[in-house]
Amino acid sequence: MPRQPFPIMRLLLTVLIVGAATAAFSALPVNASTAGFGYLVVVLAIATVWGLKEAILASAFAMLCYNFFFLPPRGRFTIADPQNWIALLTFLVTALVASHLSDRAKKQTIEAKRRQRETEQLYALSRSILLTDAAQPIGLQAAQHIAQIFDAPAVVLFDSKSGSTFLGGAGELPGIDAALRQVVLQGTHHHETSIGVDVWPITLGGHPIGALAAQGIRVSDGAVQALLNLVAIALERVRTEEAANKAEIARQSEEFKSTLLDAIAHEFKTPLTSIKAASTSLLAEGEGLRLEQRELASIIDEETDRLSLLVTEAVKMSEIDAGKVKLDRAATSIETLLHSAASSFSGRGEERIEGVDNTNEAPQVFVDPEMITLTLRQVIDNALKYSPPSSHVLFKVETEPERVVIRVVDEGAGIPERDRERIFDKFYRRTVVRDKVPGSGLGLHIAREIARANGGDLWVEAGRQIGSEFCLALPRCVETKA
Repeated sequence: MPRQPFPIMRLLLTVLIVGAATAAFSALPVNASTAGFGYLVVVLAIATVWGLKEAILASAFAMLCYNFFFLPPRGRFTIADPQNWIALLTFLVTALVASHLSDRAKKQTIEAKRRQRETEQLYALSRSILLTDAAQPIGLQAAQHIAQIFDAPAVVLFDSKSGSTFLGGAGELPGIDAALRQVVLQGTHHHETSIGVDVWPITLGGHPIGALAAQGIRVSDGAVQALLNLVAIALERVRTEEAANKAEIARQSEEFKSTLLDAIAHEFKTPLTSIKAASTSLLAEGEGLRLEQRELASIIDEETDRLSLLVTEAVKMSEIDAGKVKLDRAATSIETLLHSAASSFSGRGEERIEGVDNTNEAPQVFVDPEMITLTLRQVIDNALKYSPPSSHVLFKVETEPERVVIRVVDEGAGIPERDRERIFDKFYRRTVVRDKVPGSGLGLHIAREIARANGGDLWVEAGRQIGSEFCLALPRCVETKA
């Protein structure tokens, strides 16, 4: 707050009051001691009402009057008795000390009242922010509350994320936008001398998120910082609520898609079962079919299996998205998992799959066998589709202290490093193969989610010579000692 000039009128009043007290003491039958105490009372009263400067003037003038009118020889500024020098100095020191203590007590009282008012204002602001109307912009409401609670003629709040400016108060601050943006960039307080406006940065976590310009707010630096923190919390609250709303909308959308996908998948199950039964019956007739009919029946049978697998993938994906996957984990051998996964490709590239001889020597893993078999089928199917028809797919098994890693190695064109993580995203397919190889973009996403649900992981690496290596890590069984 600006310091006011020392008023000359108080000096004159101080002299008049001490003079009036001197006249009163002279008219009454009082001795020097009583007059001295009377002067002290007058000095204390002046210090209490006005302040230290007036009290010092009153002390000096009272000392002169006390010497002139009450200490012998009276009527002269001299002292005959040396003891009266001690009395005069004692009076002066006492008056000055008492004036200082009184002035300090007055300032402490004023400071306490100021802090109380600031606390009440900050409380009112925090309460107003908590009770903001969600239907209106929080920035506008905060600016209006600040102007009203702190009696500010004009307030401007700038939100750097949205780039919005909100006005509060009856006045306006033309041309303040540039100063607000500059303060956000610099992160320091700025005072516009020409219009008497202070501009403060609004920070959260050490990073500027906006700025506040206000005219006529006269509070302490601590109160200003508390005010800015409240505004920062208000802005962050809006962003948190917006993020939560978006997340809720996304969650509801995912639930809807999962429910719809699950319903469609189950609707497909019945006709697929009928088609599979019919194709199997036709193939079982054997010699009763012509060669062309048998080939068509085989195609129907194979494509029914493929479509059934896609439906199973869709069901599993809906279960994973809904968090409804139930695992039946048990100790399982690597050899069993690989054999089960490879056998599902009978007639569809099984001859291209090469196993390893030491799978029976690998330690058992603690997984859900059915789910991990599905994961391996997805990875093997991916390797067969994206590698030349004459190439082979190879299994490699590596044993680590806490897990077993199954590597599915193909001889395809490989996957660029920038796409090695994205291929596990739902529905993602690389542009260069999207129109050449059929697929839904779900297989690898489901495979990784199943692996992670079982306490493992799935990732892809570049082949050591050509192609790619899909690595499926599975947790080893914990060996217990008898």
